[in-house]
Amino acid sequence: MARIVKSGLIQMSLPLTEGEGSIAEIKTAMFEKHIPYIEKAGKQGVQILCMQEIFNTPYFCPGQDKNWYKSAESVPGNTIEILQEFAKKYNMVIIAPIYEEEMPGFLYNTAAVIDADGSYLGKYRKNHIPQVAPGFYEKYFFKPGNLGYPVFQTKYAKIGVYICYDRHFPDGARALGLNGAEIVYNPSATVAGLSQYLWKLEQPAHAVANGYFMGCINRVGTEKPWNIGKFYGSSYFVDPRGQIFAAASEDNDELLVAEFDLDMIQEIRAVWPFYRDRRPETYGKLVEL
Repeated sequence: MARIVKSGLIQMSLPLTEGEGSIAEIKTAMFEKHIPYIEKAGKQGVQILCMQEIFNTPYFCPGQDKNWYKSAESVPGNTIEILQEFAKKYNMVIIAPIYEEEMPGFLYNTAAVIDADGSYLGKYRKNHIPQVAPGFYEKYFFKPGNLGYPVFQTKYAKIGVYICYDRHFPDGARALGLNGAEIVYNPSATVAGLSQYLWKLEQPAHAVANGYFMGCINRVGTEKPWNIGKFYGSSYFVDPRGQIFAAASEDNDELLVAEFDLDMIQEIRAVWPFYRDRRPETYGKLVEL
């Protein structure tokens, strides 16, 4: 029997940005802008829904303004509790990337995973934190993740999360596969220029190397006052063959929905048995250096 999953990705531009409201008002506006898209996903029968990196705030990392620390919140906390109600209402798994405060001074780029019955399953904390000038001063805002590469058994599939800059590192992508992930979601905030040519190269390569599906999400628009470039959307789903089978636009707020058969994973791994043929006993140098 086929294991068909219907999944959705939301890519979104900011309704308010710095200078147009308080941090609390900016967060509220962004969250409220997502609600019709979450509702639309639920009404379409989406079973697993993922939003973009730090979905309810701007991508504030081009600056170094400590006031944005105030936008961090506990996970689980108020935002996750509201999303738990949507998950329960629509019998829909929700992956919510959010700015997390574990305690004062302990701040993480995190994604919470909520199961279809509304229960909180756990979280992933972004492991690889960039400090790349100009525009990506993430070490000012985020501690490196300390939860490893967890995989969450949801009602519909085993899912993992790999956030934005993580995608440049094949090691964690492999760890997610070894931990049993069938779908890996990569919520991102990436602009035209430096790494755009990699956007549709790296994740398909991870999908092929590890024999799983990926859902890749990027925000859209230009965010003032930072103006580091255009977030070019282009969210997509890719299968274990490395084929992109559904893609969103570069410019528009959008809910991208696609159906796919998880049985393809077994079929592809029978053709390309990379896990069988790997030689971990020869890879010692990878963790020595």
